[in-house]
Amino acid sequence: MGSSPDPLHGVTLEKLLTTLVEAHGWDGLAQEIDIRCFKYDPSIKSSLQFLRRTPWARAKVEELYRRHLRQS
Repeated sequence: MGSSPDPLHGVTLEKLLTTLVEAHGWDGLAQEIDIRCFKYDPSIKSSLQFLRRTPWARAKVEELYRRHLRQS
């Protein structure tokens, strides 16, 4: 069996977000994706709550993660 072609397969939203914060910082994420939870008093917990409830925002974060993996 090979690995899944989807880079998000098996990656939790928390791991994905943590990786992006480590790579870009909260300010960098806020510049890439205009989401209030990245701009004002950002935290992993509050961002996860928002992203789980907001499909369009989650899709943007997932796309940024895919770009991050391609550039790594």
